[in-house]
Amino acid sequence: MRPTHAKDHPVASPPRPVAATVAQLPRGPVAGDGAGQGRAEACATAGGPFPAGPAEVRLIDADVPGAVGRVLDEALAERLRRARAADPLFARDVAERMTRFTLEGGKRTRAQLAWWASRACAGRDAAVAAAALRIGAALELLQTCALVHDDVMDRATLRRGRPTLHTELASGHEDRVGPERARRFGQSAAVLAGDLALAWADDLVAETPLAVWKAVVVRRLWSDMRTEMVAGQYLDLHGQATAARSLARALRAACLKSALYSVERPLALGAAVAGADDVTLRRLCDAGRCAGMAFQLRDDLDDVFGDPLETGKASGGDIREGKSTYLVAVARARAEAAGDGTALAVLDRWLGDAALTERGLDEVREVLVATGARATVETKLDRLAAQGLRHFDGALLDPEGAAPLRALLLAAAGVRPGLEAASRGRYAPLPRDGAESGL
Repeated sequence: MRPTHAKDHPVASPPRPVAATVAQLPRGPVAGDGAGQGRAEACATAGGPFPAGPAEVRLIDADVPGAVGRVLDEALAERLRRARAADPLFARDVAERMTRFTLEGGKRTRAQLAWWASRACAGRDAAVAAAALRIGAALELLQTCALVHDDVMDRATLRRGRPTLHTELASGHEDRVGPERARRFGQSAAVLAGDLALAWADDLVAETPLAVWKAVVVRRLWSDMRTEMVAGQYLDLHGQATAARSLARALRAACLKSALYSVERPLALGAAVAGADDVTLRRLCDAGRCAGMAFQLRDDLDDVFGDPLETGKASGGDIREGKSTYLVAVARARAEAAGDGTALAVLDRWLGDAALTERGLDEVREVLVATGARATVETKLDRLAAQGLRHFDGALLDPEGAAPLRALLLAAAGVRPGLEAASRGRYAPLPRDGAESGL
């Protein structure tokens, strides 16, 4: 899976692989992209869990997670048959567990973002809708890979109220080989389960019928997203291992893990499936990056200050794990600039301490408030959310899909009541042909 006179050190906007790359890719029919390719794209709607026409597309709108689940049901059933043919033990222990984990997934937010981006760019086109559902299903499998591997790295024991996959795999072997060997076995087997989820996700993308020029864009976006996901996870691990406290590094990790992987790329994939033009794609990417960054900053705040009954997790998890979130990095930078040794001592004492007490967490909270870090982060996430709305409202979209997509982005950004109305008066609309960075 975050100085009294010191400025909030800005970070240079990271490279824009979406806008830069997509602009260089073919943006229309190419040689060989004729009637045969059109028939290939249309076959995505033939039977099964896919819509056959505009009316069926609208029916999916009422339950996008359910529709994605039906696509997963069909796709994973076929792959499980092949896994059993390869080896029954492997299928039972690894493939079936991974499949169950995926089918019992969470809110399917990434898949919903891809769906509504495609709807906002292509209306009720049934072939596009079918492709968007396949991409949404692939995103869910990619998320399975990320979560299973993340749980191994964090040595987590619970996920979604159940034992994590590596814990479940280890539990059946402790009596026979001992707890330590069983633990190593469970972790290794879970890594393989995550790899299998990634392979099946790639299969779904590769098998999605698309016009040639759309396929080039979609597969490039998919490739970039996989690399960024791993890079973000590595930066997180590196920061914990080396106690890196850089503001720039904290923001970069948040951008890769949340802004790009969780919001911007799913939006871009949905828009690309629909054949969105470069300007629309760029607007949606910028909106998604801002919303994703705001989401991560809100998550950082909730981890320390949120009510566990509302967040669904114990407070202070990032502090215990020693994660150098942007919130903590701001507090440290301000304390260093002000020469506040007491505040720095509190951060050094408790950051990364697995035995963090409630009193220790209260001390950290006091430092985050006293240094102005909490207020700084709240201001920044509000600004990011408002910027995201500006980018989104600058795109020419189908109103039927745009309204639900806008609501999803607002929810992802954690927009507080009144911010949306305030942002409308605070900012002038972006020019249609402009290009503004999302950060």
